[in-house]
Amino acid sequence: MKVLVPVKRVIDYNVKARVKADQTGVDLANVKMSMNPFDEIAVEEAVRMAEGKGGHAAGTATEIVAVSIGPVQAQETIRNALAIGADRGILIQSETDLEPLAVAKLLKAVVEAEKPDLVLMGKQAIDGDNNAVGQMLAALLDWPQATFASKVEIKDGKAVVTREVDGGLQTIAAQLPAVVTVDLRLNTPRYASLPNIMKAKKKEIAMKTVADFNVDVAPRLTVVKVTEPPKRTAGIKVADAAELVAKLKTAGAL
Repeated sequence: MKVLVPVKRVIDYNVKARVKADQTGVDLANVKMSMNPFDEIAVEEAVRMAEGKGGHAAGTATEIVAVSIGPVQAQETIRNALAIGADRGILIQSETDLEPLAVAKLLKAVVEAEKPDLVLMGKQAIDGDNNAVGQMLAALLDWPQATFASKVEIKDGKAVVTREVDGGLQTIAAQLPAVVTVDLRLNTPRYASLPNIMKAKKKEIAMKTVADFNVDVAPRLTVVKVTEPPKRTAGIKVADAAELVAKLKTAGAL
């Protein structure tokens, strides 16, 4: 079974994002970048499918392809996926930050060329927090989808996925090929070992451009302004529970 894992280069989750002075976007100059944490979980799960770990039969995944869309520096993100255990990578170079629909269209083109049995991806990227690409990709491909996966099993030609929903857990079965988006509690990604990092340097990364796929990626949205969230105001102290209840009852008192 071939597994395609999209991975995105984002600002490292430990870094506080800064807004540009002209409020046109987030300042990425001299900022540490890394793989989107949800995508890292997806890569780990795909590798476990190949290794026979995490409840998967050995050899469930026979090939793992990591694909990224972004600047040439996104090769580092793909190399990280290769060091974790992916077999090869594809980078679609784009110097502009594409909208979720454009990303889904490009991934659809990659899926049609690679013909994977499963697309395993993070539920969202921590930069835009859109949580949209997986669902859009499934719709464009007309494939079954399972989102917010906290457990994935492959059996009888189906992906049996336990989903985290507001009311608890929901288990569904999606006929392969399918799109599955993963949540935080699916697994804990491994640290890439030094030997695997060295091996990753020799693995193939196919370099593509957006123009190679003849896909309309024109933006549908216009960013008017990007601002930081307002700073929290200082709290107040109350003498006792009765005063707290009284202030909670008074709109705007706290």
